[in-house]
Order: sequence, then C-alpha cells, then structure tokens
Amino acid sequence: MVKKGSKEERDLVRILWEKNFAAMRAPASGGATKKPLPDVLAGNGEIYLAIEVKTTTKDRIYIDSQKIKGLCEFSEIFGARPYIGIKFKYKKWLFLAPENLFLTKNENYRLDKDLAFEKGLELDELLGTDQQVKFN
Repeated sequence: MVKKGSKEERDLVRILWEKNFAAMRAPASGGATKKPLPDVLAGNGEIYLAIEVKTTTKDRIYIDSQKIKGLCEFSEIFGARPYIGIKFKYKKWLFLAPENLFLTKNENYRLDKDLAFEKGLELDELLGTDQQVKFN
C-alpha cells in the first residue's frame, strides 16, 4: 500500500532545513494543478533539488511515467536536479535520479528496495555534505 506522503514530506523539509537548505512543500503538488510540480523544493544557493516523495510499507512501488516526465520538465526549467525521494517503512531516506528507475513494459517506473539501496544516494551524499575532512 502506498500511503499519502504529506507527513514524510514535512519530515523531509524539516531535515533539509537542519542541513542548511531552504526547503518547502509545493502546495499544489499531487495533481492539484495542470502544471508539473514536485513535492519538495530545496536549495542552498549552489544546489537546487526538485524531489518527488514516495513512501511505502511494501518492498516495491510503481510511479506513473507522467509524474517522472513532469518532475524532469519542471527541474529543467527551474534549474534543479530531479530526484525521487523514497522512504521504505523503518528505513532511511534514499534519493534516486529518474534515469536510475526501472522502466516497465507498461511505460511506468518501478522502484524496489534492492534498486533503491543499490543506486540511491543517502541525504548527505545528495547534499554534498558527506565529506569527512577537507584538506587544503
């Protein structure tokens, strides 16, 4: 069962602010407008992210190809990097670029736990804050 992700969207926005990224939930995401909008927008003046948030209690989710197309279209116009932020139940956030998703024969996308853990970035990797020590 894929749940409504508003709680997770708010949680992700809070975490992004803690990492010094201005972040907000797009108020009209999820089909409330004809224009493609991501669930979360974030940026720090150097990195800009457009994130489609997914959360599930299952080991796999399917994402409509129009949703991914819209995310990429918005990101290109806005100047953001498009990502799918996935949170499997009791697991950490992982972020995948659209090109890392599996395209099904029905022209939709599949994202399963194995793919997420193989190809996904953790939040600090995504934000570029995972460097241990910088040497001059």
